[in-house]
Amino acid sequence: MRKRKKLSELTLKDDFMFSAVMVDPKNCKPMLERILGINIASVEVDREKSIIYHPEYKGIRLDILATDENNTRYNVEMQIADEHNLPLRSRYYHSQMDTEILARGETYQNLPSCIVIFICDYDPFHQDLCCYTIEHRCKESGEIMDDGTGTVFLYTCGKNRDEISPELAAFLDFVHADLKKSQEKTHDPYIKQLQESIQEIKVSREMGVRYVLFMEKLEEEYRDGYEAGERSGYEKGEKIG
Repeated sequence: MRKRKKLSELTLKDDFMFSAVMVDPKNCKPMLERILGINIASVEVDREKSIIYHPEYKGIRLDILATDENNTRYNVEMQIADEHNLPLRSRYYHSQMDTEILARGETYQNLPSCIVIFICDYDPFHQDLCCYTIEHRCKESGEIMDDGTGTVFLYTCGKNRDEISPELAAFLDFVHADLKKSQEKTHDPYIKQLQESIQEIKVSREMGVRYVLFMEKLEEEYRDGYEAGERSGYEKGEKIG
C-alpha cells in the first residue's frame, strides 16, 4: 500500500484528484477533445458512479464515465502503477458499459459508441509512443470491424511528440509533472484551468473530508484483499501438508 499523501500534496495523476477534477464537465470535455482530436459540443459526467461523491459505495470506482451529445460513452482511468492487466481491464470496461446500456432496454442496434481511455504514467506497450489506439480488425484482410468501440492508451512520456498535437503533449506533461512542476505558470489556458480546479479542491473542507473517507475505504479494501490472500495461502498450505 502506498504511503498516504496529504490532499495538498496531490497532483492530477493521483486517483482522487483526477476523479475530483474530471467529474466536472468543464474539465472533462477539453480532456476528451485533446486525447481524441475531435470537437465535442457537450458532455455529461456520471457523478452517481463516482466514489468521490458517493463514498458509501461498497466498491471503489476510480474511472470517469461520460456521455457526449451524440450519446457516445467514454470511460477514462488514470494508471500510475503497471499491474499488467490493462488489456483485460479494457475488455471488462467495454462489456460493463454495454451491459448497463442493454439492461435499460436498449437493443443491439441502438448500442452507442463506447471508448475506453487509459492515461498511463508508464509505457503500456514498451514502444515509446504517446498514444496507442486499439481497434478490431480482420486478421486476413486488415479491414476494420466498425462495432463502435475503441480503446486508447496514453503514455505521458512517449517520445513521438511530433506526431501528436501540442495540446495533447501539454496535457501529458502536466499529468506526469511532480507537485512543484505542476504548479508552474503556464500559457496553456486549459492547463491553467486544471491548476485552478486542483487548488479549489485542495482548500475545500468538504473535499478534505471526502479525501479522508476515500483513503480509509481504499485502505480497508487493501486490508481485506491482503487478509483474504493470506487465508487462501494458509488453506492451500494446510491441504498440501
